[in-house]
Amino acid sequence: MNVGDRHFRTIWLNEDGRSVDIIDQRWLPHELRVETLKSANDAATAIRDMWVRGAPLIGVTAAYGVALQMRTDPSDVALDAVWDTLHATRPTAINLKWALDEMRALLRPLPEAERAAAAYRRASELADEDVELNRGIGRNGLALIRAIAARKKPGETVNILTHCNAGWLATVDYGTATAPIYLALEEGIFVHVYVDETRPRNQGAQLTAWEMAGHGVPHTLIVDNAGGHLMQRGAIDMVIVGTDRTTANGDVCNKIGTYLKALAAYDNHVPFYVALPSPTIDWTIADGLRDVPIEERDGDEVSLVWGRAPDGTLCQVRISPDATGAANPAFDVTPARLVTGLITERGVAEASAAGLKALFPEKAKASAA
Repeated sequence: MNVGDRHFRTIWLNEDGRSVDIIDQRWLPHELRVETLKSANDAATAIRDMWVRGAPLIGVTAAYGVALQMRTDPSDVALDAVWDTLHATRPTAINLKWALDEMRALLRPLPEAERAAAAYRRASELADEDVELNRGIGRNGLALIRAIAARKKPGETVNILTHCNAGWLATVDYGTATAPIYLALEEGIFVHVYVDETRPRNQGAQLTAWEMAGHGVPHTLIVDNAGGHLMQRGAIDMVIVGTDRTTANGDVCNKIGTYLKALAAYDNHVPFYVALPSPTIDWTIADGLRDVPIEERDGDEVSLVWGRAPDGTLCQVRISPDATGAANPAFDVTPARLVTGLITERGVAEASAAGLKALFPEKAKASAA
């Protein structure tokens, strides 16, 4: 996607051919900063402290983290250690483990002298593959938006609600939940996006809104609790969200608050779609409520907020009493029964074991083995 007149991915190999550049998302929407990762520890910090976020981007960043480690120490001990270090940064997003497993399986059989080059090559391939997966999601989700637009009067708008940020900033490019929206706009379909602020880190208000504005998508920022109200009044035609891990039976783990949106959509007969690339499917588990680890983050993310002061400086302020503690579960699980469909690169699947197996028979077979 473009920022101004320049095309950006969220992560790319630095011109030195060794270090890795990222968009440091902590400063958006107020400042566009690029940070350079020079070591595996840098990559771990970027993932853990959310310089990068979004399951697909976390996975690619981890792959580059392995490459950075192999450049300095390509031994088996270092390979296992960097796997452990990076895997511990964010426990919920399954793309992290998937990418690390891909890298270790590739590198383990190779001579140490060949590992660094192979690691950089595979990390770059994973980045390119992510872009293509997201384009496929966009094409398949576009068909759903077309169908809603066809039922409306000429010139009427398709109103879409999204939660958190599942845009190009959460991936390498294009995004998951936003990819169909971008393609619909390019096709000339009138779309309007209601953007949840997404407390506590405000990824909707800060990141999705920034994306929408930059791409010229009509949008309105709303507080998290306004979605149900809008659905009751017929103002929402569909919901599209992303996911950090989807189980083999179609349960969806996503940013905290997604479950409440799904409940409101179900009660008001609003279609609720989840957009995801296939690496986000965890074929090893079938019960999201029982088996998906839910990351508990620092309570300061709830008690403190970042913003731009009237004098233009960026600052952090406390919004709760000093003596009040805060709980901060980062994700919740939406049961498959509340999901209208899963938008993948291969098509739209029913949120069920049978639906996913129909689109990915080879994955389902491998997991059963």
